[in-house]
Amino acid sequence: MRKDAYPLSEPFDQDRLKVSDIHELHFEQVGNPKGVPVLFVHGGPGGGINPQCRQFFDPEFYRVILFDQRGAGLSTPHAELKDNTTWDLVEDIEKLRRHLGIESWIVFGGSWGSTLSLLYAETHPSRVRALALRGIFLCRQQELKWFYQEGAHKLFPDAWEKYLDPIPSDERTDLISAYYKRLTSPDQELRLKAARAWSQWEAATSKLLQDPQLIDHHGESEFALAFARIECHYFTHRIFLDSDNYILEQAHKITHIPCQIVHGRYDVVCPIENAWDLKKALPEAQLHIVPDAGHSHFEPSIRAKLIEVMEDFKSLA
Repeated sequence: MRKDAYPLSEPFDQDRLKVSDIHELHFEQVGNPKGVPVLFVHGGPGGGINPQCRQFFDPEFYRVILFDQRGAGLSTPHAELKDNTTWDLVEDIEKLRRHLGIESWIVFGGSWGSTLSLLYAETHPSRVRALALRGIFLCRQQELKWFYQEGAHKLFPDAWEKYLDPIPSDERTDLISAYYKRLTSPDQELRLKAARAWSQWEAATSKLLQDPQLIDHHGESEFALAFARIECHYFTHRIFLDSDNYILEQAHKITHIPCQIVHGRYDVVCPIENAWDLKKALPEAQLHIVPDAGHSHFEPSIRAKLIEVMEDFKSLA
């Protein structure tokens, strides 16, 4: 069974899709143009794709579609919050599917990508052949409080100090609101300082062993602005869902879809409780607890398990 990443392959197609009056998505396709279609759904929201995201998939077997969500990556306008909601993104996926003439596809998503993948599947179950999910994020208030207010800081007090730095002490009882105020400020310097601190907090906690290169990347201005602004926008609006437990409440709609869940035992960003709760809502799903990993899908043992999942899904063709 293959455990290392597939060699980096170049896209056979890159294009843009206009999805609203102001938003235009960047997307690319790699692998076999006649292969089994797989949609890669990136994290954040606001994270965007990068070439490494192509390497989970056998390029001879799969036709892999990757896209930057509204405001992220190469999609435009950059870091835009207007007309940028969860339900806009769900329908963007459906517009992309129709645009490419795909009947149904495997949906592969991690972190926020798992959130969006689940919501897409619950909304359009007939279009999803299987779900490959990593680092489950259900966007419940308990999860946001754990990571952005109180909980994770006990494991990373050094990184937490840097996260707190842009926020005055009298505003720290509600850090997401305090950050949103700054990330939507007309003051460019204030926005950028907040964006870097928010983004690098997540990077500092994403792997079992901290990765200085990842932290530096998350501090780059263009990436940090989209990542922090869009994430905070979504979390401030409770990701535009009707209830805190919406995803699990709707899980009965997708119990028939083959689903494999990969989650690091020591995931601080999205604690393993999330995956456990999802598994209980989807009894037929397979849950793989990776014993030596945190949150990132680029950690070697998580990457190996995700590649194994995609090998297993070849049997669905």
